[in-house]
Order: sequence, then C-alpha cells, then structure tokens
Amino acid sequence: MSDEDGVGDADGADGIDAATSADASDDHHDFWAEAVADEIEQRVVKQRETTDEASGEERPVSRDPDDPIVIKGGVSPSGVAHLGNVNEIMRGYFVAEVLRERGHEVRQVFTSDDRDPLRKLPRKLADADGNIVGLGEVDAGALGRNLGKPYTDIPDPFGEADSYAAHFAALLAADAERLGVDIEMYSNTELYEDGSFDPVVERVLADVDTAREVLSEYQAKADADYVPFNPICEDCGKLTETVTDIDLDAETVDYVCTDMEVGDETIEGCGHEGTATFREGKLPWRFEWPAQWQVLDVDFEPFGKDHAEGSWPSGVDIADTVLDIEPPEPMVYEWFTLNGETLSSSAGNIVTVPELLDLLEPEVIRYFFALNPTRARDLDLERLDQLVDDFDRFERAYYEGVDDDSLTAFAEAAYPHVVDEVADERPIRLPYTFAAVLGMVDDPTLREKLAHDEGHIPDDADEATVAAALARVEQARTWAERMDNAYNYRLQADLPETAFDDATTDALDSLAAVVADGADGETIQAAIYDTARDHDIEPGDLFEAGYRLFFDETQGPRLGEFLGDLEREFVVDRLRRER
Repeated sequence: MSDEDGVGDADGADGIDAATSADASDDHHDFWAEAVADEIEQRVVKQRETTDEASGEERPVSRDPDDPIVIKGGVSPSGVAHLGNVNEIMRGYFVAEVLRERGHEVRQVFTSDDRDPLRKLPRKLADADGNIVGLGEVDAGALGRNLGKPYTDIPDPFGEADSYAAHFAALLAADAERLGVDIEMYSNTELYEDGSFDPVVERVLADVDTAREVLSEYQAKADADYVPFNPICEDCGKLTETVTDIDLDAETVDYVCTDMEVGDETIEGCGHEGTATFREGKLPWRFEWPAQWQVLDVDFEPFGKDHAEGSWPSGVDIADTVLDIEPPEPMVYEWFTLNGETLSSSAGNIVTVPELLDLLEPEVIRYFFALNPTRARDLDLERLDQLVDDFDRFERAYYEGVDDDSLTAFAEAAYPHVVDEVADERPIRLPYTFAAVLGMVDDPTLREKLAHDEGHIPDDADEATVAAALARVEQARTWAERMDNAYNYRLQADLPETAFDDATTDALDSLAAVVADGADGETIQAAIYDTARDHDIEPGDLFEAGYRLFFDETQGPRLGEFLGDLEREFVVDRLRRER
C-alpha cells in the first residue's frame, strides 16, 4: 500500500483515541486497536449468523467458526524498504495482538505486489543488510533495460536474491522480524502463477462491461475499449494495457504491446501481437486489491489516506458490484513526515528500520506506531531524545501511573503489546540524553560508576540489569555521531597537553573548589561566568580552557551540566591539571 504514514510524536496520550474508518464503537476504549478489534468481531459474528437480522430470513453461513481472522497489508517493491513500508505491518500487528488477547486465532498476511512494473529508476537501494547504497554501486544499466517489466522478472541488482522483488520482500520480512512481528509474505506473481487469481480474473473479464462501467466512475481511462487486464508481452517481457480480444473458454487474451505512459515519460512497447493466459499478466491495481481480499479471505486492512478517496471506494464498488464479496474492515491512517519533510525514496528523505534500531530499542519504535494513527506526525531524528523520554514516561505510567489519567489508561491498554514481555518490575532505563553524556566516556567502568552516582542504576542492580541499562549508551552515542549534535564529543581519558596563562590557571583552580564543594551542573555552569569575572578574564576563554582540558577541543556541550554528571573527584583533579 502507501509508503508513508504516521508514527508517534511527543504526545503519548494521543493513543487513547479510537481510529477506524468503520462505524465508531459505542464503547470507550483507551487504545485505538481495541475499537478496531470491536468492528472486526462484529463482522465475524455477522458472517457466522444463519439468520438475517433485518428480515429474519435464513441465509447461508459465510464463515466457519474455526476460520482464523485475516489481517492484511501490502506494498509494491519499488525501492528501499524504509520505515514507511512497515506502517501497515505495525497497524495490523496491534489489532492482531488485541484480537489474540481476546482468544481469536489471527493470521497477519502481507502481499508483495511484485507483478507491478518497474516504472522508473530508484535513486537509492538497500543491500541485504538494509544499508543504503546509490545506483552507482549496482548495475543501474540492468535496471534501466528492464523498465516496464514486472519486479519478479528483473534481476536483483545485488546479484543475491532470485529477483528485484525477492530482494525487496526479504528486506521487508527482515524488518518485521526485527520489530517482533510474525507475518506471512505472499507474492502476487506466485498467486497468479499458481492459479489463485484465476477465478477472479475470469469473473472480471466475463462481465467486462460492468467492470468497465464501475471503473469509469473513478478513472477516465476506462473507455469503451478498456479491458481490466495487463498481459506480459511474450516478446519483450513488458506489461501492456492493450487487450484486443478475450477467450473465456481458453482463459486467454490477445494483446498488442503498446507504450506505457509514466508521468511525463514513456516506456516504449515493442509492438508485438500475441496471446497470454490469465496467469501471464495481472489485473490493474484497482481490481487487484479487491482480488486479494477474495483470494486471501481478508477481514481487515489498514491503508494510507492516499487510498481513502481513490482506490478504496473503487475497491469497495468492485468488490460489491463485480466480485460479489464483502470488503474487509478498513482503517485509514495518516502519513508521517521525517524531519519535517515528506518521506521520499527518490529524494532520499527516508530512514530504514536497521538505521533506527541503531538509535532506539525496538519497543520505542513499536510505541511510535501504538499512538493514534489518525493524527499526522513528524519524526524528527534530531529530537529523538524527546520521543524516548515520552516512551519512558509511557512505561512509567503502566507500572506506577502518572499525573495524566488518560496516558495511564492508554499505557495500561497498549504497553503489553509494545514490549516483548511485561516484566514484574519497571525496567531500568537511562534518560536518553544522560546516556548520550555517558557516550562521551569510553571507559565502561566509569560509565557504570557515573550511572550509579547519578542514581539511574540502583547499587544492588545485578549484572544483567546493569548491562541492559547501559545498552542505551551506545544507541545514544550513535545518535550523537549521526546528528553531530552537542553530545558528539569524547572525554579525554588522559590529561591533554595544555598551557594557560596565570589568570586562567587561577580561575580553573577556583572552579575546582566550587565542584569540590558539591555543586550540581547548573551551579557549575553559573560559576564559570562568576569565576571568569572574578579573575578578570572573558567567560568564553574559561569555557574554552575547560573544553581543552576535558575534550581537547575549543568547544563542546553545555560544560557545567556535563561536569555535573561526571565523577566529582575526576573533575576536580582535571580542573587542577593533575590527571
């Protein structure tokens, strides 16, 4: 489906709003996934009833009690698998978890719409480990020669997977696994080739006039000659939209390989005239989507707002008028922006799941998606500290409650589905910015001592607890390096070679006395200004002296607060140039 969507922002309480495009539940829920689950349960009950409520007449049961509930998502494998691609996976995951909690068997399926044609060259790709690479690092010419062909017929640019599509699908499946979500991946190409789509294709082409009439309400291209099937040219391998005849008995179509218009560009057809079976082509997207609902028995599907006013209404119409099936329960979600800009693979404004997992725990990412999906949000990588702080407060609300009743209620409902396992006691987590401060320190022993000294790790914490708490340090350190922010400095383990004038050395000694008296970070920060004034030197010169002593740099983080977080004896000795 859409490559874009909303994740969380700093307002943890947003998650309490129900978010479903079906009729709102009469019952209040503190977690949107519970309201969606209500709608799905009503659907299941209705399908198992033998009597029509309105007329009282007997009707055939359309659902076996043992049938699992099917939640679906999907994406066209057009380029880099990034965070936007996992939106439907995560939205579906939370609904699935709520339904399982209620005792239902649930399958979460995901389609790779891999019989779609490659319409343009992506600017970037991702290797098998999710690392972003430019086209200059792969055989871009091979991609250019395959424009217009299905993704499954295009070689993997990295020469590892069976196809371009298989490479992309593997990345997405790996991302789901990294986030702890178990999905069943389906290839559209395989569904066509094994005949799963045959009954749908036959039904659509058997009543092509009705199909054309329905689509004409949504697309101008559905003229009198339009046939909703795109054969694959047996000569050049490209998809074509020009069908000249249909043979329902033989389950074939005749075609001409004509040009494909892609925006202002044209992908030239070869002009070949041939015949293709129903398994040697594909339905156009607006028909293929409801076809997936039928083939996979889909009960619920979330999708981005771009589909809400286009392909969803047409899909419902096609499901009802052409296929005579009931569409799944829908949920429309908002997109999210990244660093204030639209997510875009072509523009390079993306972040992948592996990249984000270098900076955050998986549960923090899942928390993003647990928030209200109907609200547009911005994921600002520069301010990840705020998002982590929100998660920590959300976690605290679950275990201890906070001064926000709505957030506490949301946490009680959602937290068990955000974490892998609910611990008996609240996990010990270092504040993200404090972890970034510790990231300036290379010595693991000193890191642990500082965390103990600041009270972030209890003195009686066992080795596993300490290791788990300190794991956030490397994530925060990576964040500081990638963002090149105020925490991207390294504390010098040994005293750098320095030379100061008498006034500066006296000022440093005076500042050491302030620290020795037990001053906190804010007090030290103010004392730097006071001490500089008392010794008749510029405050900037005293700050620079401090940066040189601790970082061997002329600038750095907010010095007083940083020194307040360090071991007092070490700071005093360093200010006195003793170690």
